[in-house]
Amino acid sequence: MTTPEPNTGLERLYRESGWTLRQFAQAVNRIGTERGTPLKYRSPSVHQWLNGHLPKEPTRPIILEAFGRRLLRPLTHAEAGFPTPPEGSISHPSTVDGLLDLGRQDMDPSRRSIVGAALFSVALSVPNWPDVVGRMEMVGSGKPLSIGMADVDMVTAMTDRVSELDDQFGGRHARPMAAAFLVNTVAPYLRADAPEQVRKAMMSAASFLCYLTGWMAVDEGLHGLAQRYYLKGLELAGASADHSTYCHILRGMSVQAADLGHGTPAVRFANASSAASPRSGPRMNAFLSGQQAHAFAIAGDRVNALRSVQETEKSMERAESSSGTFGGYSPATVAYHVAQVRHALGDVSGSISSLQLHFKLRDSTDSQVSSLRFSSMLAERQLEIGHLEAACGTWNKVLDQYPAMHSDRVDRHAAMIPSLLNPYRGNPLARETHERATQALKK
Repeated sequence: MTTPEPNTGLERLYRESGWTLRQFAQAVNRIGTERGTPLKYRSPSVHQWLNGHLPKEPTRPIILEAFGRRLLRPLTHAEAGFPTPPEGSISHPSTVDGLLDLGRQDMDPSRRSIVGAALFSVALSVPNWPDVVGRMEMVGSGKPLSIGMADVDMVTAMTDRVSELDDQFGGRHARPMAAAFLVNTVAPYLRADAPEQVRKAMMSAASFLCYLTGWMAVDEGLHGLAQRYYLKGLELAGASADHSTYCHILRGMSVQAADLGHGTPAVRFANASSAASPRSGPRMNAFLSGQQAHAFAIAGDRVNALRSVQETEKSMERAESSSGTFGGYSPATVAYHVAQVRHALGDVSGSISSLQLHFKLRDSTDSQVSSLRFSSMLAERQLEIGHLEAACGTWNKVLDQYPAMHSDRVDRHAAMIPSLLNPYRGNPLARETHERATQALKK
């Protein structure tokens, strides 16, 4: 029989705890008694665990809870060197464990380059709504903790604040804050004791925070990481029976795929979002069909793209008012989607007109990140049809705001300015804009 390798993960936690072998065993036995399953482990059993012998499966979450109480933080099976329990097991904390592992890797500067190296997957499999709805996980808390609706409100408010920072400055600095909040506050709340209504509300709030964190990862160009956050968000949305956030996340996945030029997955995610949508009002219908239009256009499906544009415009006309927009969707966003459809279908001039309409319809609550991104698109398309001076004027407006922005997507647009203007440096305005962009990129 092969001698097992020492469990380095468990050994690390054991040393951090400061326990003796006897104290470790006593802590596990005590929690077993609390749960109505008395245990009688002694030092030799602990010694075997550290040497690589796996504890019985029902004992593993108890060991995690013992260390969680001692070290005052939630722990995952992977950290303790244990295999992940099979799906459906009572002790299987897959969503919370996965969220903790993902968030901790994202927080750790030494791991961030590894996490960010994951590639966007066009074949990503997402859980269907019937497969995830109501899947409540039996998870235990470390230190006894009870939560109420006030804690849910706090998570929602913090998510709103992080979103505001992302809108104003980009996701590069806001996203690590979101990851830390997920690990240090939200994940323990997901394991806390709470009435059913509160548990579902907390999972729903955590789901949207996962979506926002994924959205900010997209802004940094970390597309594989973004997909991992999106999948965790879908699991939590399903477990909390939150149809709206589930659809919102799928739509965000379609936006990501479309922006990367992957038409087939963009259509698949957009259609899945629309199919899973609960009965909704015209504004949400526009929110979903507008993205479908963009996805169809990227996929080269002109007929369905134009049909979806018409559905979006009709739905927006039926919406009661421009206030209270769902997901930030407004007439300005419709104009942006029409611009993207026109450009994907080869109508560059029409795309410019629609982008200009978009900016006329924007208001002060719209994202500064999207303002710089869409302005950059406008300048690139103005240059594409030979309107050099108009393009330079638009780019100079972008460069006015660029120093305060921390967005990889905006950075990529700004980095294109010098090369796009190189052939026109004989023009004084083009030369001045070229030099200004070159200097801005050095800072």
